[in-house]
Amino acid sequence: MLHKITQAARPSRRRFLQTGALAGAGLVIGLHLPLRAAKSAAAGGDFAPNAFVRIAKDDSVTILAKHIEFGQGSHTGLATILAEELDAAWEQVRVEAAPANAEVYNNLHWGPFQGTGGSSSIANSYEQLRRAGAMARALLVEAAAQTWGVPDTEITVEKGRVHHAGSGKSSSFGALAEKAASLPTPAEVVLKDPKDFSLIGTRVPRLDSRAKTRGEAVFTMDLKLPGMLTALIARPPRFGGKAKTVKSEAAKAVKGVTDVVETPRGVAVVAEGFWAAKKGRDALEIDWDDSQAETRGSAEIMAQYKELAKQPGNPALTAGDSEAALAAADKVLEAAFEYPFLAHAPMEPLDCVVDLKSDSCEIWTGSQLQTGDHMAAAAITGLPPEKVQVHTLLAGGSFGRRATPDSDMVSEAVMVAKAIGGRAPVKVIWTREDDIQGGRYRPMYYHTIRAGLNAEGRLVGWQHRIVGQSIVQGTPFEGALVKNGIDQTSVEGASNLPYAIPNVLVDLHTTDVKVPVLWWRAVGSTHTAYTVETFLDELAEAAGKDPVEFRLEMLKDHPRHAAVLKLAAEKAGWGKSMPKGKGIGISVHESFHSFVAQAAEVSVDGDGAITVDKVVCAVDCGRPVNPDVIVAQMEGGIGYGLGAILHDAITLDGGRVEQSNFHDYLPLRIEEMPEVEVHIVDSAEAPTGVGEPGTPPIGPAVANAVYNATGRRLRSLPFARHDLTST
Repeated sequence: MLHKITQAARPSRRRFLQTGALAGAGLVIGLHLPLRAAKSAAAGGDFAPNAFVRIAKDDSVTILAKHIEFGQGSHTGLATILAEELDAAWEQVRVEAAPANAEVYNNLHWGPFQGTGGSSSIANSYEQLRRAGAMARALLVEAAAQTWGVPDTEITVEKGRVHHAGSGKSSSFGALAEKAASLPTPAEVVLKDPKDFSLIGTRVPRLDSRAKTRGEAVFTMDLKLPGMLTALIARPPRFGGKAKTVKSEAAKAVKGVTDVVETPRGVAVVAEGFWAAKKGRDALEIDWDDSQAETRGSAEIMAQYKELAKQPGNPALTAGDSEAALAAADKVLEAAFEYPFLAHAPMEPLDCVVDLKSDSCEIWTGSQLQTGDHMAAAAITGLPPEKVQVHTLLAGGSFGRRATPDSDMVSEAVMVAKAIGGRAPVKVIWTREDDIQGGRYRPMYYHTIRAGLNAEGRLVGWQHRIVGQSIVQGTPFEGALVKNGIDQTSVEGASNLPYAIPNVLVDLHTTDVKVPVLWWRAVGSTHTAYTVETFLDELAEAAGKDPVEFRLEMLKDHPRHAAVLKLAAEKAGWGKSMPKGKGIGISVHESFHSFVAQAAEVSVDGDGAITVDKVVCAVDCGRPVNPDVIVAQMEGGIGYGLGAILHDAITLDGGRVEQSNFHDYLPLRIEEMPEVEVHIVDSAEAPTGVGEPGTPPIGPAVANAVYNATGRRLRSLPFARHDLTST
């Protein structure tokens, strides 16, 4: 099915070359501002100079966001960029989700594909939306010039109004909208000098806060359509299993249950509401066939990984002769690290609404990969893509979970709608237990590492071996992300070390496990950063050097890493003495082209309980578009990462997931959240992402702080596995 989806979505060669070439080389107006959509919108009465902005006669400026808002602040950030070049007043700016359309709203970093991920929303939209705003502004100026009979060069725009100082005339945007809509699109526009920015770089309020705090924001869980039914699916308890026999009489007898249907993903109980569907599903009697299922427990899988690690893997990075360097080193250290499966655990349970008719299909969901969801629905229904509409709603978190290559959430909902013949709209809900026990996970990993120091305490050799599943093998993303047999997401953060080490080998064993895996916030950097940054602390100690100075000696060719590391150390008071039972640790890491260093202070009490007291974070994400959003994303990334390192693990027993909900899979509790201090590096570089880069450094920073406090190195996660009472 995925192959068919890919084929159906394939762009023309010309379009591919245009998009692919420009994705890394800047943008050209006309090519990236879809005008067809603009003409269509203009017919509705509003001024819509391009597909990203609509100006109504009431002066409201509506930004169409091509990326989903799932709490990360993308809608506010995207609107800020366009409003800046338009010179709109922030109070008149609105935002709504753009429709699914891979040609018009594609992610410019991914080619002809609409989606949100890889911390790319602002990065891929920055130039595009600046030009969209500048185009709209130019048309408003021209409309005013023609209306007032004055040169356009004498016209200014400020905070949503157009002015001509010589005549004293002034107009709102809305009053000029009809005239502006009749004008030809300018071939080129002039962008602002960044020194004149009034919105970008300032703390403009988030556009979604009011509706969310008042309970007015609409998530998929809130959506109700006339006659809508609700469905829950009984999925195999072991990954790879399937239903052998199904007895549904008891389920059908539950009041409110309308249908029990089998789909390729499991057995769906359809009912007039959630509780009827839940009771009906509980009443199902299913004999599962586990002959092709994963039946091993976590310990057995990890044991296999440890055996694999004894043999050389597939090289991901080779420089110099690491074996000879280690043989000649004055001192050699080695260590092994264990990382569990992790669930994404978004706050809003997964859900999707489908209204399927004979000639159309409408979908409402928190879609992270609109193009994949769109094409999956078209393939399942057999409808042409233009007959399928995907409405992107707000979502209560994702962390990668809503971006499955096979569009599992949407596919299941469409399958159920199809199975009941499109008789009614249907909402398919994954309970939290469904997702924790049958979802997709950050893979389990095992790392080994050896490194050698010379007599001067300099790092001369490095061997790093990684064992784990590929998250892209067998998916449509394999062609782009697997190179020479190496899944780049498995080794990122390890195969692109910034440190100047003359002899390096990083290799990989990709394992075959039937547990479904997926990118998890910050992807490979979540385990590679922990390994690298905690082991560097061990090496610094062995070299008799300060951990910050030890890193800086090797970062001379990476000034942005060095700058955030110095900034975090300075702001944290690095070098200060810590009282007994307290410690401080530091780490630095680049992910998604953003650079983050964090210094963590911890307390470890007599019972071995770890409290993270304070985190000082320094981030360089290029030009800061909205500092408030950047701070919030660093705070969120730190909290999310802390939950994982302190508490979280998905474990298998006989192939079954042992955890089920937030009582035994513990996101960080609010009382555990440390004080966080964020320092943003002022930069003129192009903006990069902040959704994920705040997560990787927190684990090693805290681990290094725990060592500083206790003298214990923690090399397996989560920390809850370790008894620190004796320290």
